[in-house]
Amino acid sequence: MKKIAACLAVVLALAGVYFYCMSAPAPSQSNYDYLRIHVRANSNAQSDQDVKYIVKDEVVKFITPYIGECVDKASAMRVIGGLLEEITEVCVKTLEAKGYHYGARARICEENFPTRVYEDFTLEAGIYDALIIELGTGTGDNWWCVIYPPLCFTSAPATVEYRSVIYDIINKFKNK
Repeated sequence: MKKIAACLAVVLALAGVYFYCMSAPAPSQSNYDYLRIHVRANSNAQSDQDVKYIVKDEVVKFITPYIGECVDKASAMRVIGGLLEEITEVCVKTLEAKGYHYGARARICEENFPTRVYEDFTLEAGIYDALIIELGTGTGDNWWCVIYPPLCFTSAPATVEYRSVIYDIINKFKNK
């Protein structure tokens, strides 16, 4: 009886570890398959918030033809990485045309983001690669979207596959 109890305890422990590992994100998934964009305003003053949207429109207009050629996140990262100087220039010129001379910076980095809802699509909280554009101090509210897949850069609906870890686990056992 002790052997059966010990075997049962081992099986339960292994099952617990298996289910934990299946539900926890793998380290390679820390960036997911998205390249996000955030345009951070100089401040929360209404004028800084207004110009943020003007800059955002110009950046989207500039980036759109380049992103349309990308077939995966890696290519989008390469393309955007190669355009950082030009993106910064678009931002600075747009700001200066509107009378703002506090400058801008564009960079790609990993950042931790909270869960965000984009229309009927939800991006879970986590660490994502992102194009960060800071206008001036970059301490104001931000506008965000997704560069790849191009949720903000095309009028066509994005193809998104929703998956449930629990559903996958149940199907794995059902199919054995």
